[in-house]
Amino acid sequence: MEQNNNNKGSVLNEYDVLKKVILCQPQYMTIRDVINETQRHFKDEGIHIERALEQHSEFVNTLRKYGVEVILLPYHKKYPEQVFTRDIGFTLGQTIFVADMASDIRKGEEEVLKQWLEDEEISYYNLLGDVIEGGDVIIDQDTIYVGLSNRTNQNAADHLQSLLTNFKVIAIPFKEKYLHLDCVFNVVSPEVALIYRPALTEGDIELFQSRYDLIDVSEEEQFTLGTNVLSIGSKRILSLPVNKGVNEQLRSRGFEVIEVDITEIIKSGGSFRCCTLPILRSNVDVN
Repeated sequence: MEQNNNNKGSVLNEYDVLKKVILCQPQYMTIRDVINETQRHFKDEGIHIERALEQHSEFVNTLRKYGVEVILLPYHKKYPEQVFTRDIGFTLGQTIFVADMASDIRKGEEEVLKQWLEDEEISYYNLLGDVIEGGDVIIDQDTIYVGLSNRTNQNAADHLQSLLTNFKVIAIPFKEKYLHLDCVFNVVSPEVALIYRPALTEGDIELFQSRYDLIDVSEEEQFTLGTNVLSIGSKRILSLPVNKGVNEQLRSRGFEVIEVDITEIIKSGGSFRCCTLPILRSNVDVN
């Protein structure tokens, strides 16, 4: 497996200081084929692109304000869900994995990412033939949780384990109506994780309870993707203003919650984590 040893990419968890991340503007975002409950709810209302672009711009500016280098991939009309860059790949250790997109509407997005990586002379590992998307991959040091969904299967988890012998890959099945694992579970620090219990098995809930102080997300705030926050390090977390319960619980545990309104974007079923593909995190905050 080709390693990226030039320090252009390295990620070992969801909470070290975010240094470099890939996003894409929602220029052509639309609900073309309903793929989750959130999209079904907003299908008739549709997405106000101008508002979505303004909100995404505020999101990008907030990241830059906190010292994060933001790369914006070129957008294309044929990819209406390109804003959700998390799914087209994931960084594990010093290797950037590029996914083979499961959904027809998203096939081809990975070529845009690969072109950028090649232009930057950043090596990557092509997961050809594996059904896996980054929204189902949650990393915490030597443990990788892989959600089993319509977009990620057991074979892909097994392949990942065979490639990453220094990591323990744990497959996490969840209820089919939720698109990705990060819509029902997310790790925000070495000690704290967000969880929506009704989507998960009792065994996996017990596993998470043994490892983390769990913040329970209500059904209402799961619908507004309360688990799908983004940690940028130093106990700072980007979250939606509307998710008051989640934000209050995070603050009570000493997190700085940075509220950014991207409610137009979440109509398509993804929030802060879905919209970001971290390629470099550092456990040293030099800002």
